[in-house]
Amino acid sequence: MLIGELARRAGTTERLLRYYERVGLLTAQRRDNGYREYDTGAVERVRQIRELLSVGLPTREIRRIIDCAHPDGTLDACPGVLDTLRARLTELDARAAELTAARAALRQAITTTESRLGPV
Repeated sequence: MLIGELARRAGTTERLLRYYERVGLLTAQRRDNGYREYDTGAVERVRQIRELLSVGLPTREIRRIIDCAHPDGTLDACPGVLDTLRARLTELDARAAELTAARAALRQAITTTESRLGPV
C-alpha cells in the first residue's frame, strides 16, 4: 500500500510515517517512481509504535524493542525490554511524585492567598 493508504488505515499522517521511517521504526520498499510502498503488516507496526509512544518511550528506545512486540500489545522478554520498561516506570513514578509535590504547594499557595483576602 502507498503512504496515503497506510496513513488512513493507521489513523495518522504521512508526515509522521516519514518520520518513523527516518528514525528506523518503519521500513518501506521503493517503487521505480520513488513512491513508498508498505506491506500489510505496516498498519499494525504503526499501531505498536503509537502505543509505545503513548507510554512515554522515546523513539530510540522503541527502535530497540519494537521487534519484540506482538499484535495484541504484549512484548516478549527480549534482551533489554524489561530494563527499558522498568526504567520508564521509574521515570514516571518520579514525575508523579514531583507533580504531587507541586500540586500540594499550589494548594497551599491558594489557601494562604485566600486567607489574606479577609471577609468578602
